[in-house]
Amino acid sequence: MNIVLRFVLRVAITILMMVFGGRAGAAAPPDPSGTWLVQDGRARIRLERCGPSRDRICGFIVWMKEPADKRGQPYRDKENPDPDKRARALLGHQLIMGLQATPEGQFAGEIYNAEDGKSYSVSLWRDSADRLKLRGCLIKFLCQTQTWQQTLDVLPGQLVGLTGDLNGPRADKEWAAVPAPKPIQAKAK
Repeated sequence: MNIVLRFVLRVAITILMMVFGGRAGAAAPPDPSGTWLVQDGRARIRLERCGPSRDRICGFIVWMKEPADKRGQPYRDKENPDPDKRARALLGHQLIMGLQATPEGQFAGEIYNAEDGKSYSVSLWRDSADRLKLRGCLIKFLCQTQTWQQTLDVLPGQLVGLTGDLNGPRADKEWAAVPAPKPIQAKAK
């Protein structure tokens, strides 16, 4: 099992565990947008607002410690159930799908695991200004939480472009469309 696939599986398990963890009392969760170094240091995930009303959170792999196999070929999403996505590189792909704010002060939704081509439930929340907690469970009693550290620097090979741009991550088609801003109408005098 290669390193990238193990990493994605760990992230998926962690996120699954987050669904069953809770923090009561928070009305609106703090925005988790930013770039985060995962707990084992093998990848950076960029979280950003997404969806038609920009009220959800999507996440993309923007840096990998080992983005290519022994032959120098980028790791691919070969287990994806959608044949059209199997050739895409793991670096830059979307793995967190439109998480929604919860009454518990978290964001909850799904994470995609490229290791097995399946999606799992996940929740996340800011633990402090520069730390993010992710919790996922395989089953109610088998849960794990990870801490991700926010990063502000850029490493060699890191995608820094806007989502959808040449040097940026690529959103899955259902999250790629951003509504055009409404034109400002001049008032008649």
